[in-house]
Amino acid sequence: MSVAGTERYEWVVGPAEARSRLDHFLVSRGVLGTRSQIQHLIRAGCVSVESQAAKSGTVLRPGQRVQVSLPPPPPSTIEPEPIPLVVLYEDDWLLIINKPAGLVVHPAAGHQQGTLVNALLHRWQGTRQGMDVTRLGLVHRLDKDTSGVLVIAKDVATLAALSAQFKRREVQKEYLALTWGRFREPTGLIRAPIGRHPVHRKRMTITARGRQAVTRYAVVESFDQATLVRVFPETGRTHQIRVHLAAIGHPVLGDPQYSGTRLRRPVPIRRQALHAESIAIRHPVHGQTLRVVAPLPFDFEHALQMLRAQRSSKNLA
Repeated sequence: MSVAGTERYEWVVGPAEARSRLDHFLVSRGVLGTRSQIQHLIRAGCVSVESQAAKSGTVLRPGQRVQVSLPPPPPSTIEPEPIPLVVLYEDDWLLIINKPAGLVVHPAAGHQQGTLVNALLHRWQGTRQGMDVTRLGLVHRLDKDTSGVLVIAKDVATLAALSAQFKRREVQKEYLALTWGRFREPTGLIRAPIGRHPVHRKRMTITARGRQAVTRYAVVESFDQATLVRVFPETGRTHQIRVHLAAIGHPVLGDPQYSGTRLRRPVPIRRQALHAESIAIRHPVHGQTLRVVAPLPFDFEHALQMLRAQRSSKNLA
């Protein structure tokens, strides 16, 4: 039970929870966030067992009392900003938006203003208890110049539940990408590990030392020198879709990092033509599947119209 009017929690270990690790026990409470967040609280001395400091791996016994004192949120230099958001779905636990291209998701070096976190601080009139102010409920992320559906948790319990779904690969994501060249096969699967580039540290690359990454794709529409594909990432590595498509010779149109010399050719869009079209999650409270679709933004739709017009002109010639 939580102690009313305070930022403290206390639970009694039941018989079925005997011999559980302390961090696993707290994760199962579902109100303190992810396992990594809980381990941080334990290292910071915010968790005790029978009023004694404990470690993450402490094995619990029946009847023991576990106490948690949440520290006040640290002072933040991140300022709220009235940045408009296109809301696709919202309830008491979730906010799902259609992120525009150009919007940085969370503050980082060189991006302390104009981010999604700045917008959320304004929308929510401050931070939420137990949340990292620099990430503020962000369950996953999209690159700055990728548009589309983005899920945000409104409390730490929802954040933990959704993070677990992502970790177990239960979330279904679909992207649309305009890519260079024409595909030989209508469908395909790319399975190649991705890691940090050894020289260009802001880029990712396929490397044997990288983490497993799997991407499926299906051709939607073909043009003279480009293809619209629907992409289904089965893992969530940084820049995964962009790296995988470039690796098979079909980099995303307008991508300054992975298109190489192809970028010198005329491009009908001024950013990487990648859009997170839809996401399907299990609602963390009522358990029903929730699928949300983000309409294509104007620049992506305009690029498609230009490619279709070029194809029609060539067919009439």
